[in-house]
Amino acid sequence: MHFLLLGALSALIGVGMGAFGAHGLKTVISPEMLAVYQTGVTYQMYHALGLIGIALINQQAPDSKLLHWAGRLMFSGILLFSGSLYLLALLNLKWLGMITPIGGVCFLTAWLLITIFAAKNIRASDHNNR
Repeated sequence: MHFLLLGALSALIGVGMGAFGAHGLKTVISPEMLAVYQTGVTYQMYHALGLIGIALINQQAPDSKLLHWAGRLMFSGILLFSGSLYLLALLNLKWLGMITPIGGVCFLTAWLLITIFAAKNIRASDHNNR
């Protein structure tokens, strides 16, 4: 997958969604739903940067299955977590709140895979320096 493209596109959309929320939604939705919407924007931006980081690290380890799955899960997390929060805030469909934790698990699993990748590479580097 092209994680640099997905990360850049996610950041672009995140900036647009943030601007829309800040300027277009203040008088349209409740403060509580605006906070829900803003949480979606915040997590989208963090994980867009995470995707860009995965893309950069992946250049050094292009065959890493851990990074590949981390990127897929991170992008899935953006769609599920942030996407469900946007729809919840804008459409007030309460059942969408059940999807949000699935996106959160995707985020957590992605970061766990990156942690495992880093630990393996630190161990390999330490072994090679002996």
